[in-house]
Amino acid sequence: MKLKVLVDNNTYIDQYYWGEPAVSYYIEDEDIKLLLDVGYSDLFLRNACSLGVDLKNIDTIVISHGHDDHTGGLKYYFEGTYNHNISVIGHPDAFKEKTFDNLKICSPFLEEELVKKCNLILSKKPVKVSKNITFLGEIPQTTDFETRKRIGKQIVGGIQTDDYVLDDTALVYKNEDGIYIITGCSHSGICNIIEYAKEVCNSNRVLGVIGGFHLFEVNEQVKKTIEYLKQNKITELYPCHCTSFAVRAEIHKVLPLKEVGVGLEINW
Repeated sequence: MKLKVLVDNNTYIDQYYWGEPAVSYYIEDEDIKLLLDVGYSDLFLRNACSLGVDLKNIDTIVISHGHDDHTGGLKYYFEGTYNHNISVIGHPDAFKEKTFDNLKICSPFLEEELVKKCNLILSKKPVKVSKNITFLGEIPQTTDFETRKRIGKQIVGGIQTDDYVLDDTALVYKNEDGIYIITGCSHSGICNIIEYAKEVCNSNRVLGVIGGFHLFEVNEQVKKTIEYLKQNKITELYPCHCTSFAVRAEIHKVLPLKEVGVGLEINW
């Protein structure tokens, strides 16, 4: 499997790409090409061009959750001359209207409009995306230190309700050596995500994790997260996007971290 970071908060020194507080990863698994998330703007398209990534050839766009820093690029993708027969995979709540303090923070296309533009696949259950990659669907809570937190409101069936971001999910890649987790924001809890990926793949050997951990302050949850990562002996850790410097520095005291920036290529 090959992964290229098209969008992240950070860019590398002397590598002239663009960054924004968002996520988009280009992934290849054998003959399947896909995106996990599409960032906030058209930046993923511009960076893909600079990196020599041809997005006309992708088969699938997977959405980690419905916030606009992960879905905003859909507007620009469907405006372009790209594959309009593409499959878009997400949780059933991913394309609901979401607001925070009366500000819309949702996808530019809600479910009713998006279904007219692509092969829309909404599932709470795991879905095979390629031979070795699985969309995890809804993440169950298995840890006692990662409780779901309300982030604004969403409209479900015409009724505005508190949004606990149940649509937050991830991808897991499995090879003969173990599993790798690729996440967007980890609102579900990075340890909950890893535990579910282990269950879905029937593998306890977690080799690597890349993505946002949604951790900002060094608190009890962070300390327990570090202990969990240590117990699982994860050797390749790439926390980024919504993981603060303070948290990354705290993790790095115990487990060496890898730097993430636009243009990073990983081969697993």
